[in-house]
Amino acid sequence: MEKLSQERAPIYEALDEFRKKRVVPFDVPGHKRGRGNPELAELLGEKCISMDVNSMKPLDNLCHPVSVIRQAEELAAEAFGAAHAFLMVGGTTSAVQSMILSVVKQGEKIILPRNIHRSVIGALVLCGAIPVYVNPDGNDRLGIPLGMRRADVEKAIRENPDAKAVLVNNPTYYGVCSDLKAIVRLAHENNMLCLADEAHGTHFYFGENLPVSAMAAGADMAAVSMHKSGGSLTQSSMLLAGPAVQEGYVRQVINLTQTTSGSYLLLSSLDISRRNLALRGKEAFAQVVRLAEYAREEINAIGGYYAFSRELCNGDSIYDFDVTKLSIHTLDIGLAGIEVYDLLRDEYDIQIEFGDLGNILAYISIGDRYREIERLVSALSELRRRYSRSKAGLMRQEYIEPDVVVSPQAAFYADKESLPLRDAVGRVCSEFVMSYPPGIPVLAPGERVTEEIVEHIVYAKEKGCSLTGAEDPAIERLNVLKDQLIKVKSF
Repeated sequence: MEKLSQERAPIYEALDEFRKKRVVPFDVPGHKRGRGNPELAELLGEKCISMDVNSMKPLDNLCHPVSVIRQAEELAAEAFGAAHAFLMVGGTTSAVQSMILSVVKQGEKIILPRNIHRSVIGALVLCGAIPVYVNPDGNDRLGIPLGMRRADVEKAIRENPDAKAVLVNNPTYYGVCSDLKAIVRLAHENNMLCLADEAHGTHFYFGENLPVSAMAAGADMAAVSMHKSGGSLTQSSMLLAGPAVQEGYVRQVINLTQTTSGSYLLLSSLDISRRNLALRGKEAFAQVVRLAEYAREEINAIGGYYAFSRELCNGDSIYDFDVTKLSIHTLDIGLAGIEVYDLLRDEYDIQIEFGDLGNILAYISIGDRYREIERLVSALSELRRRYSRSKAGLMRQEYIEPDVVVSPQAAFYADKESLPLRDAVGRVCSEFVMSYPPGIPVLAPGERVTEEIVEHIVYAKEKGCSLTGAEDPAIERLNVLKDQLIKVKSF
């Protein structure tokens, strides 16, 4: 197969060529280029709906790519500095889960921080692997979990020499980066693979003076959320792999859960976005950095808010900071982050990424301009003037160390009963509870319910956090294991 330049977008080019041929469709999808669903065609537009097609020889097949999708994946691998790249249409959740399912099996251990996305624990539920948690460092002022300390990772490896892999967030939702190169080295010296959840790190591969990317640090696999900072359509993602990973096996694992009807709208958006970043990413992300730095300076000048950045770096648990992340501490104006989130949307028509108990995150990307930044700064200034109050009585968001009793898989599939939230204290949870975003579980299957966790959930509900994951959507009840006699870890 010929080697293509980064100026090419083979999936998009094949789609455009196919559209010009006016092929008569006697295949799926059933809307037949929109004719069968005029309202959908009107919503999406004729060009878009005409490109919503099924796999066929001229357009390749995502499950077993041999032509244009294969070329697009090779271009992506080259652009990201990986040995292999896989186009993912099930979001970065699918990429993270495929990554984990590729390296650990039932009963095997994986070392990871507890402030991971729900998709990681979901993968453990599916495969039966055992988590060995490294409790992240914390910041007392901000009340957020940070990265993993090198010594803590080293201790976990020393105590669990049979673990198969170490997983690292690069970066966290707030922009915090662990010492990835050192952790990769520790893993490899102990015959373990190193995996990275890079849902929020696409730009590390293309910008300058940003934290190191997983592939550049020598990691073995990375799940990269192209639709976040990379500009592709929502739900499109990349799974990257290094030379130590067997490409064919990873493809088999991906095909266990990913659709056999990959959306060409998503695939072409990945193809076009990779080309855009490869050709123009350096200057695009330089502009993102300028916007974020300008926003931080203006917001910190308001007073009361703290838009934090690289000044937090400590050489270990905050080894580096992603300066494109506009993370803002709000408690000093007497408002929880989720309250500021709601006020910005309801009063100022500004939708930010998320708010938690003490912070908000405004996502700055390649589509932003100074005028939007100025509108956000103005709204935050006015919001402080109108709504600020004493912060007495506000709860800081803090990392709660989990008490892991049984494996996530064992707990999720065990016999269970439903109890009122406060009656569940002391019992072992069999489901997830998390605020989404960011999707980091407060409780995960197999963890003991404590009074501190219940108070956190009640307070988060009162403040308006969107809590998800439990069978009871109101989170007034929790599913717990029926066996109350479990006192020690069963793995």
